[in-house]
Amino acid sequence: MRQTLRPLIAEFIGVFMLVFIGGGAMIINIYKDGAVPLGGIAVAHGLALAIAVTATMNISGGHINPAITIGLWSVGRIEARKAALYVVAQLLGAVAAAAVLGFLMPVSAGRTGAYGALSIAGDLTLLGATLMEAVLTFFLAFAVMGTAVDPNAPKVGGFGIGLTLWMCILVGGPLTGAALNPARAFGPALVAGAWAGQIAYWVGPILGAVVAMQVYERVLLKKE
Repeated sequence: MRQTLRPLIAEFIGVFMLVFIGGGAMIINIYKDGAVPLGGIAVAHGLALAIAVTATMNISGGHINPAITIGLWSVGRIEARKAALYVVAQLLGAVAAAAVLGFLMPVSAGRTGAYGALSIAGDLTLLGATLMEAVLTFFLAFAVMGTAVDPNAPKVGGFGIGLTLWMCILVGGPLTGAALNPARAFGPALVAGAWAGQIAYWVGPILGAVVAMQVYERVLLKKE
């Protein structure tokens, strides 16, 4: 039982950290009239992910993202039952983080910032948003394979992965919020009741992660 719970608790805490820090930065930016601009929000997300992945890598593999878990399942690196449990733990971590943000932040800040919920730019179609999330998540999943999964990967912990999220938010943040992670979008959306565009935050990241990991596993990975 303990061996089963350890990785699930690690994934819960890792996602909680990402959503709490990233969503918190977004809320403060709105509450304090631009005090944390796009670059700061990108850094907050990137560092939170880097530390969460590094801290949980030896316990759960440091997925911290349902799309990454599903991508790894698609290449046979995690069994279906375990992957399903990971996704549940990740979603619960995201919901808990958004709820705690709502409790700790001033009421007006939480509501105005929609508890860290993401949104799609008004002039971007749902298809465009889905494709943007897919392309950006492709980069993220590619970084996961190249810096964490590949046995010949450089020993940089999760920092290559966190840097990838940071640069992706600089590009995609103003357009979709650059979730690259269904849990990151789901938790705040559930707490805030803001469901617009949720399909883009599921289909896009999962598609991008699966394609990236299939390409790396089947084409680029050196077979011993």
